[in-house]
Amino acid sequence: MPRINMVDAINLALSQEMQKDKRVMLLGEDVGKEGGVFRVTKGLQKKFGKDRVVDTPLAESGIIGTSIGLAVNGFRPVAEIQFSGFIYPAFNQIISHASRLRNRSRGRFTCPLVIRAPYSGGIRALEHHSESMEALYAHIPGLKVVIPSTPSDAKGLLLSSLRDPDPVLFLEPKRLYRAIKEEVSTKEVVIPLGKANVVQEGSDVTLVAWGAMVRECQKAVELLKDKEVSLEIIDLRTISPLDTETIVTSVNKTGRLIIVHEAPKSCGLGAEISARVNEKSILHLKSPIIRVTGFDTIFPLYQNEMKYLPSPERIVSAIHEVMEY
Repeated sequence: MPRINMVDAINLALSQEMQKDKRVMLLGEDVGKEGGVFRVTKGLQKKFGKDRVVDTPLAESGIIGTSIGLAVNGFRPVAEIQFSGFIYPAFNQIISHASRLRNRSRGRFTCPLVIRAPYSGGIRALEHHSESMEALYAHIPGLKVVIPSTPSDAKGLLLSSLRDPDPVLFLEPKRLYRAIKEEVSTKEVVIPLGKANVVQEGSDVTLVAWGAMVRECQKAVELLKDKEVSLEIIDLRTISPLDTETIVTSVNKTGRLIIVHEAPKSCGLGAEISARVNEKSILHLKSPIIRVTGFDTIFPLYQNEMKYLPSPERIVSAIHEVMEY
């Protein structure tokens, strides 16, 4: 198996699925000749032609609206939004149409659409290029939301997303695009949506994270490797649908929960996870649940970016707090 990064893993998944299913097509700003801002779709237009890898105008609402029409008429479009912070002009198309088509038509139509977008911070870009607003989309019934944390997960989750009959928002942590290389199978290894991954088993504290924050949790484990604290790390993979069962099972074992996300703290996904654990596992908790998150501010300029994002040191501090409670 080749050792590749997340960019190449996503490109491989798209190429394999386009080769297998002629209904799959890509559209977005600069996805063709340029291969996208991060070169994720590099070489695909040359391989599959301009009819299947389409460079669009700078119009997010038009990209998503056109993709919905294609999906309803038998295609399987993959729409790229250049950065997740640029999706907002298309929010009406996503919430009012794509997510509701199955229900509105009473099952006569589905909308097999994948919306890809580079997401989150860590590369010192501007605010709309770096923010993490996944909670907005997790709140929309009928829309699945996927966030991979490794190259192999990106490939397997994207294959599942491409084959799903309903719309999927596939958020790609740009901080991880080229940060990690690992062996990725060239075979069709499909990872089901809605199932979290227990990255590391432990008995004292449960750490729940997704995207780039999984790696920060792993760094926190390294900082504590000489301490007598056993940490369990859960990578959600899919935040909608949310795998509550895996989280609850872990918390019932450890009795302590820390949720790590780089989105603002108020009304973030961490609050939803905390509520579900309180509903199902409150008698198992040995300490209050802690959220290690971004702050309730607009994403800062690059001088303060790393102060805004959760760090291994902040996670370690939270671990000490729950262990000493």
